[in-house]
Amino acid sequence: MIIVLEPNATREQVDRIVQSLEEKGVQIHYSKGVDKTILGLIGGKETLSQLPVERFDGVEKVVPVSEPYKLAGRSFHPEPTRIRVGDVSIGGPDPVVIAGPCSVESEEQILETARSVKDAGGALLRGGAFKPRSSPYSFQGLGEEGLKLLAKAREMTGLPVISEVMDPENLDRVAEYVDILQMGARNMQNFHLLKKVGRMNKPVLLKRGLSATIEEWLMSAEYILSEGNPNVILCERGIRTFETHTRNTLDLNAVPAVKHLSHLPIIVDPSHGTGKWRYVEAMSKAALAAGADGLMVEVHPRPEEAVSDGPQSLTLSNFSAMMEELAAFRPRKQESCKG
Repeated sequence: MIIVLEPNATREQVDRIVQSLEEKGVQIHYSKGVDKTILGLIGGKETLSQLPVERFDGVEKVVPVSEPYKLAGRSFHPEPTRIRVGDVSIGGPDPVVIAGPCSVESEEQILETARSVKDAGGALLRGGAFKPRSSPYSFQGLGEEGLKLLAKAREMTGLPVISEVMDPENLDRVAEYVDILQMGARNMQNFHLLKKVGRMNKPVLLKRGLSATIEEWLMSAEYILSEGNPNVILCERGIRTFETHTRNTLDLNAVPAVKHLSHLPIIVDPSHGTGKWRYVEAMSKAALAAGADGLMVEVHPRPEEAVSDGPQSLTLSNFSAMMEELAAFRPRKQESCKG
């Protein structure tokens, strides 16, 4: 449930409410919006139903919350969350573009890509160091050497970097080098790992699972939020359907749906969503038109030589041309999408 405070509630009244409820084992999350200040209560249903909450001074009303994702939902947090990574704001009025190769392959490759992404207006650099692959015989990434190369690219360009963490054992090592931890689609419901990244002081990009519903996706975000990390970015990357022409089916319904249900920023990955580079620009435009907070795009200097995801990667010139198109195309997100 949530407690909506009266506009003139004093600090002493709020402190008294919080202290009384915490003594009964209730978790409380404070959220101050433009018009309302609320306290979100998390606890057992029986415990909450027995609390005389409405009798406290300073309480305007009590509202039950039916959604299972309390912290990710708008009931507890009406205002959109903005996440700062260096000088970049994710979730603000201007969409951001994250770009780079699927895998870090060499120093020459990642530095060339980073320079091009920066020059074209990209805000963050992506690159896989530990790669989850369907086949155990495929390239699995450069490991820590790949992370060091990402850090070198950041030093050269100033772009914050993002890379995937695959398991708890490598979490600290990845976090040492990157600015955003990426949770891949295969790990969306790796609850042990979700809890671990929830205890990290790093933004987390959470990709939607291959067959996950929006509610399951938000519940995975809830695992991270419940451990104390408020900086979660959702990423729609396509879901598995009966269609085989594209790699996945990019579910752009998820963008306005998430905007309605959650305060968390959402970006779209049209590269994995389509699996074909020639469709990436069109779906990037569609994603921004739907209200996405940004894009995550795969870019490679020579996609025909890429060790992974070459068919869905844009060339450096393709990416630069697309960014010019997007600069004229992307509107400011409509307020109606926010609640």
